[in-house]
Amino acid sequence: MRGRASRHSRAARRERALTRERALTRARLRALGAHPVALIGGFVAVHAWLVAGNLLLPGLPLGDVQLVYPFWAGLGITGEGWVGIDTAWVYPYPALLPMLAVFPFGQGLAGSLAWLLLMSALNAIALVALAGVQRDVRRVAAAWWWLAFLAVLGPIALGRIDAVTAALAVSAAAVLAEHPRWAGALMAAGAWVKVWPGALLLAAVVAARRWVDVSRGFLGVSVVVIGVGVLLGGGWALLSPLTEQTGRGLQVESPLALPWMWLAGLSGSGAGVRGAGADRLAVIAYDTDILTWQVSGPGSELMAALATPVLAAVVLGVLALGLLARRRKVAEHLLLPALTLALVAALITVNKVGSPQFATWLAAPIVLGILARADGGVRFRVPATIAIAAAALTQVIYPVEYGAVLSAEPWMLVVLTVRNLAYLALLLWATWMLVALARGRMGADGEARSAPVAVADVEGASP
Repeated sequence: MRGRASRHSRAARRERALTRERALTRARLRALGAHPVALIGGFVAVHAWLVAGNLLLPGLPLGDVQLVYPFWAGLGITGEGWVGIDTAWVYPYPALLPMLAVFPFGQGLAGSLAWLLLMSALNAIALVALAGVQRDVRRVAAAWWWLAFLAVLGPIALGRIDAVTAALAVSAAAVLAEHPRWAGALMAAGAWVKVWPGALLLAAVVAARRWVDVSRGFLGVSVVVIGVGVLLGGGWALLSPLTEQTGRGLQVESPLALPWMWLAGLSGSGAGVRGAGADRLAVIAYDTDILTWQVSGPGSELMAALATPVLAAVVLGVLALGLLARRRKVAEHLLLPALTLALVAALITVNKVGSPQFATWLAAPIVLGILARADGGVRFRVPATIAIAAAALTQVIYPVEYGAVLSAEPWMLVVLTVRNLAYLALLLWATWMLVALARGRMGADGEARSAPVAVADVEGASP
């Protein structure tokens, strides 16, 4: 008996020693990841890859930067009228600012590099806002996730105007807790480049404790932007981004276009594929007015017409859940990340546009969730993983194999379907979380519980 007890004692000591060694190893890795040199090195490596991918990968990753953006900027410079001010435009007029900043460098390599360096600089500012200048391991976890997300998303992370809004939105998420007025200003700056960051404001107004400060920051920037626009001669064109999308069809990458993309694939009627017109169940074609690839077929016009009101209904439903949870006095760090993710995922999933760069929108709500977890929020491991997977699939879709998308090749339709299902999964996960919070059935650890979740319930909750 003594021998057996001695063996058990030695085994227990070895297990405790192994546990301590593992804990020390994790601590060393956290310390390494939190070191400024490691973060800077990771940032430089990721952005070197993104710059190289934009310049070298097939599929013309910088097509809009090299062809479309200079055209829009050139209209105003040559006296033909400023888009967004003199004429209606799909973006608010401040979106011209980064386009004008790189316009003097031309449409070749110099112009491309200028754009990529400008977007990288904005991301560098976002990294500082996120990780700070101290070795805060909790914030560094969010920073490393964001860098991994950018790396797997690939060239599109820098190659569109959405890169500006994504950097501003991540910065807003990073400073929201401590500097809500600055966060609101950053949200407004993003929304006045492309409308979607307004979803962060909606979420903050519903769920943030200092929502008045956020609103003041947002309104302050908006008043300046509108005032300058009016002084420049703008009228109703300033609000045209809210209406310009309503008349377009189904873009080939959008989740709502999936049925018609499969019809196009089954009938062999992808772009550039020859076949009898009567045999084509759906057709992929380039719209020269909107400058994008769209798919059409039986019922596609009805779907395109319903898309905007359905999106509005989904957004209102998500906001209603958020308000119910707020009435139950659900803590900000539980409600705000889930509500933000639900709104952003809805804008992506229930949308007839569906451009690849929409994936960049996911970074801000996921970062917000990771940061809130450190303060006792719900676990964001599932949506963080799904977002990484969606980003990786998006890089396959564009720019690597965009030709296969336009040809509606079956294997690419599978990739498109899985990626769009990932978007849907994010929307469903966030909505389920909101329902659980609104019903008082979700604890700070993300597990079901019977008592309502209020601010007092989560004081002192472990991260």
